[in-house]
Amino acid sequence: MSVLVYVENTGGQFKKATFELLSYGKVIADKLNTTLAAVSIGNVSDETLASLGKYGVSKVLNVSDNRANEFNSQAYASAICQAATAENATVVLVSNSFAGRGLAPRVAVKLKAAFADGAVELPEISDKFIVKKGAYSGKAFAHLELKSAIKVISLNANSYKVVETGGTAEVAAFAPTFAEHDFKSVVKETIRASDKISLPDAELVVSGGRGLKGPENWGMVEELATLLGAATACSKPVSDADWRPHSEHVGQTGIAISPNLYIAIGISGAIQHLAGVSSSKCIVVINKDPEAPFFKAADYGIVGDAFEVVPKLIAAVKALKASNN
Repeated sequence: MSVLVYVENTGGQFKKATFELLSYGKVIADKLNTTLAAVSIGNVSDETLASLGKYGVSKVLNVSDNRANEFNSQAYASAICQAATAENATVVLVSNSFAGRGLAPRVAVKLKAAFADGAVELPEISDKFIVKKGAYSGKAFAHLELKSAIKVISLNANSYKVVETGGTAEVAAFAPTFAEHDFKSVVKETIRASDKISLPDAELVVSGGRGLKGPENWGMVEELATLLGAATACSKPVSDADWRPHSEHVGQTGIAISPNLYIAIGISGAIQHLAGVSSSKCIVVINKDPEAPFFKAADYGIVGDAFEVVPKLIAAVKALKASNN
């Protein structure tokens, strides 16, 4: 029996969400009095894989099949399921990332497992196994009891802290048996934005809406984001109007994010937008309309004109940075 984590990599490197997932898995493994194993797919060095032992992993199964160098949800799901069977895993963990949202349901079906997506904290493990997740577009929480012998859980980013326990993991080559239908659809090329912080991975996000009146006013959003080391985002009407690229659209029909801090500037807070950002740890809203729906979801709210408030906020951040130098 074990807990198995799929460790998603980008260009052969792991991001913070992977270390959060491993730390989360280590606690579950300890509660179940078992070991934590991982499965990696793609070109990752043995040294990098062995370093996952710092987060409690005892063994890493390394899938280095050239056909799986580019992400393929069907093939990757097959590999993860075979790794779970090989390790006799009773709990399989996946990040609730773009890739993970396609993988986790497939893995659950193949393993005939109970499935909880978007977990936000450690499960309750006693005589029952209960997972807490967001529900109703972030307006409530659901507590799911997983009754199957095997459980599959996807974890929201920034839902658990990174904990290093020390150690080195054993790295073992793993060669799953792929079927022909695993590669019926093939990713030919992946183009990643390399000049800015990735929205799904960002811990801080500065976002703008129609209250900014036009793309020519986006400079202050970008300046504030740069000062904070944050990613930039926007509401759907902004991307629809081509003020900003669609890759920055967050919301129900865009990218769902869960940063530690989300600053919304000139965004009213329609339900579709809230659905994509409600998992944020702290929401700050800047809007001149005191009746804007977003204030009901905000942890902190500033009623004021963005063109007066944001420059003052930028000046305050610059002054703080200068005083710390």
